[in-house]
Amino acid sequence: MQNIPSVDLSDFLSDDPKRKQKFVNEIGKAYEDIGFVALKGHFLSDNLVDNLYSEIKKFFALPLETKHNYEIEGIGGQRGYVSFGKESAKGKKEGDLKEFWHFGQYVEDDNKLKAEYPDNVTVKELPEFNKVGKETYQMLEKTGVYVLRALALFLDLDEHYFDNYIKNGNSILRPIHYPPITSEPKDAVRAAAHGDINLITLLMGAQGRGLQVQNHKGEWLDAIAQPDEVVINVGDMLSRHSNNRLKSTIHRVVNPPRENWGTSRYSIPFFMHPISEMPLNCLENCIDSEHPKLYDDITAGEFLTERLIELGLIKK
Repeated sequence: MQNIPSVDLSDFLSDDPKRKQKFVNEIGKAYEDIGFVALKGHFLSDNLVDNLYSEIKKFFALPLETKHNYEIEGIGGQRGYVSFGKESAKGKKEGDLKEFWHFGQYVEDDNKLKAEYPDNVTVKELPEFNKVGKETYQMLEKTGVYVLRALALFLDLDEHYFDNYIKNGNSILRPIHYPPITSEPKDAVRAAAHGDINLITLLMGAQGRGLQVQNHKGEWLDAIAQPDEVVINVGDMLSRHSNNRLKSTIHRVVNPPRENWGTSRYSIPFFMHPISEMPLNCLENCIDSEHPKLYDDITAGEFLTERLIELGLIKK
């Protein structure tokens, strides 16, 4: 039994208004209640998923000195390789037990944004790595567009409200490697409890135990998806924009039982970000006498910078 609701994007994409509305109601209620769903009917093929896992396993198996060649100074880890233990959750001193890679936006028609974002980093040793990463990025982005259209309808906005904010948005695809644990971790876990920064996160690789979400009672639930499902959660930007109507849920990746310490874990989240100019001001139709405005006005770019400083990825 899954602890998070399962929804099917093909309902939203159908020509049947009842099925479309059913999807809007289901995903909206899930995000009001717990902030996570498992989604079928996305645009990732099994073949693409297999190819991506194959490529990222090859990359993380490269010698450390080779990987370090792809760690780019001065860009807050926004592209390329980020080495083991570099990132910590907000409020935590201990670095998470993971290393990861960042693919970023592929801007083709906006020179201003092209100049704003760092370039993607090409791995010379693996000729297919960047090609497969780009295709996965674009299929997850396409999936996210429709999820946000459904959420716009749920919030009584125009269906295409988010479209121009997420076109060429500052989204990130992050293949993560949690290496085998070789000694007793001192207060460190694979990913400490945190909320995501962005609008929504689409996660590949939640088939095994490890990912846990916290419900409103403070209980931790295992978030396990079926092999054909992508787990999608609300991030802090969307929670803030909806005046907390849609919940950004605290989640974590716990260390495995000791008998499984010798195994690696891989997961691949896609952090869907808008363009930096997007105002995250609380939506007027999410504010009333029972739900007063909770947050100050801020842009997505300002909010992202604040959070990257808190995470230790950029220095003040």
